[in-house]
Amino acid sequence: MENPAPLPRMKLLLATIFTLTVIEFLQSGMLAFGASPISGQINASPEEYSIVTAAYAAVAITAIAKMRWFIERLGWRRFILLSIAFFLTGAGISGLATSFPQFLLGRLVMGMGGAAFMTSARMLVNLIPPSPARIKGIIAFALGLSCAISAAPWIVAQFVGADWWNGIFVLLAALALLAAFLAAITLPDEPLPEESHTHAHFGPLLVMAGGSFLALFAVQRALYDFYSTLPYLLALTAAGVAAVVWFAWHQHGHERPLLRLRQLARRRYLTALGVFTVGYMVLGANNTMLPSLVQRALGFPWHVAGTVQAIGLTASIAVFFLKLRIIRTAPSPQKFYVAGFGALALFGWLLSGLTLEADLWRHVLPAIGLYGMFIVLILATTAIHGFTEFQDDPVAFFHAQQVKNMLAQFGTALGVAGANLLLQWRTAEHYALLNRRFVSGDVEMSRQLEQLGTWFASANGAHGAAQLALGQLAQTLNQQAALLAQLEYFRLLVFVGLGLAALMAWQRTLSVPKPA
Repeated sequence: MENPAPLPRMKLLLATIFTLTVIEFLQSGMLAFGASPISGQINASPEEYSIVTAAYAAVAITAIAKMRWFIERLGWRRFILLSIAFFLTGAGISGLATSFPQFLLGRLVMGMGGAAFMTSARMLVNLIPPSPARIKGIIAFALGLSCAISAAPWIVAQFVGADWWNGIFVLLAALALLAAFLAAITLPDEPLPEESHTHAHFGPLLVMAGGSFLALFAVQRALYDFYSTLPYLLALTAAGVAAVVWFAWHQHGHERPLLRLRQLARRRYLTALGVFTVGYMVLGANNTMLPSLVQRALGFPWHVAGTVQAIGLTASIAVFFLKLRIIRTAPSPQKFYVAGFGALALFGWLLSGLTLEADLWRHVLPAIGLYGMFIVLILATTAIHGFTEFQDDPVAFFHAQQVKNMLAQFGTALGVAGANLLLQWRTAEHYALLNRRFVSGDVEMSRQLEQLGTWFASANGAHGAAQLALGQLAQTLNQQAALLAQLEYFRLLVFVGLGLAALMAWQRTLSVPKPA
């Protein structure tokens, strides 16, 4: 693993990298977009479904931290096959679940295996000997990311439209079986010499896992009882953060750590971690906000929402290939960061001006295309330039990838929780303000009731026309409150994007050094 030899089956290795990456981003995208129908099928409240997100992230972070320890002892082939076995078992439990506890168990088992797919896919690129051919591995990895993010909403919309939500897990299981076949015939299986093995660190790892869950659980709980249990939530957050900090301190000072955090404390890498964390937080938040905007606020059906989002996100594929052409002659990342965060700001600006009469194809689709541009330019650029200090040290490079993907899991879950918290809080505030006009005697309300009552009476007869008119107004009130809350979120993205674009234009830490 440390000194890779040329592999005769290059195309199969590239297919393995592509498939593992697709599984990781497809499952996260599908379960985010399909949260509402899945919750209904397993009789889970929004609060319970949010616990699944926090628990999965905690298990995933732990599994990623431990993966090199397993690879040292099992070799690549056995490790990937074992991970896929856990993933398949979890997918089976999740797909057959009829209750929240069953679904939670399934997702935890999936996390034990599938959490390492993205890190594994990236590290398998290093099995290609240092040469121009290695860029093919990077392309396979990035293309898998772009294709999965684009396809996830459309696939979920088809499954939900066919009243077969379990199909999500059938598809994931089929892709996992394909990955197992590719890994079995492609990957080496030699473990590393025992003298190079890292220590187990089971106790500190459990502390870190518990801390991650407590911190994420506290954020999730803030959705439901922020004001009534604020001291309790602050205590949980403090305990979770303290546990994670203790784990980092323990690893930093250990002679044979599970993760070489002391060696990773480089300015360039830490800056890259910050960019990655922000990127994955935005990814998690937008995975929550976009379906809510299109379905709940604008009132479009599932299959339309999934199709528009998927088509818009295919822009990420086109942007990726354009970036490859540009980077050959102008490799400096500065322009990509500015363009990426600028695209995020423009995405937020376009969506912050929507009304209930917005057209999906003219007003929403171009904005989603800009969001796809942001994903590729920020995440792919940082993946290329954030790890250059560790290229000559395979172990440090591996650990750097592990830490990055642990933070990716945490950042995504934090983005989902933050978006839900903001959506619930601001929707309630706007609903309370709008509801003040929803009283008997209000002139505008009476006028609209009269107009709607006349229309319903002409279409359905006089019987029940008044009740139908009142119900229509109540639905419009809910839509307006949800839309106003989401518009505030997208306005916030404008300032975040502009601020980060300015910061990345000014910083020099991630810049390519100019030749002498």
